[in-house]
Amino acid sequence: MSWSAKQYVAFEDERTRPARDLLAAIPAGSVRSAIDIGCGPGNSTELLVERFPDATVRGLDSSTDMIEAARKRLPQVQFDIADIDTWNDTGPFDVIFANAVLQWVPDHATLLPALVSKLTPGGSLAIQMPDNLNQPSHRLMREVAAQGPWAEKLASVAAQRTEMADASAYYSMLKACCTRVDVWRTTYHHPLAGGASGVVEWFKGSGLRPFLEPLDEAQRAQYLQQYQAAIEQAYPPLADGSVLLPFPRLFLVATR
Repeated sequence: MSWSAKQYVAFEDERTRPARDLLAAIPAGSVRSAIDIGCGPGNSTELLVERFPDATVRGLDSSTDMIEAARKRLPQVQFDIADIDTWNDTGPFDVIFANAVLQWVPDHATLLPALVSKLTPGGSLAIQMPDNLNQPSHRLMREVAAQGPWAEKLASVAAQRTEMADASAYYSMLKACCTRVDVWRTTYHHPLAGGASGVVEWFKGSGLRPFLEPLDEAQRAQYLQQYQAAIEQAYPPLADGSVLLPFPRLFLVATR
């Protein structure tokens, strides 16, 4: 699946806020090495550099477009192209930072302990994942995909997002290999200009991409038209024409 750095950073302030909140929850201590896995265009990596100025900070992402944007943004940082589920760097790292990426990676019960194993003793694994698969925004993506002429082409797309466990399950899978686990859920409410079209533009940089990528130009336009019509019903505009988009996210900070 390809990603567009330009589309993603159209809402950079809003997308970076959860990364700031996640970073603030990492326990204070000496950090000499930190890595941002699924670094995107480098906005979250930039926060790591600011928080840990004496550390060697790296980033990795599976998207060439994202890595190119990150290298332009932070030329002093090493960025590599890699898939998280096959990433074989043993570290060790004092901080592994995963902001809004692990929802695309399967088998968390195996993946998360494997990431912890790459930490130094006392190191932290910090994770933030959108927890919105059952929100109208994502339910409608699947419904439009299933009802249109593209149904067969998009039949497997919904499975690309990992079905998330609940907070207690994540706590249990991490507590077995960590001394401390902090889990919490926050719902952000993002005011988006343009009503339903603003919601569509937001998700064109994230959740909609797997649905749009297999389609040709005409099908994409038709899919987006149907999706936006459904969004207009699910998210009625406020008096000023904007939409307040609820966006729940799950946070985990685990210390080895």
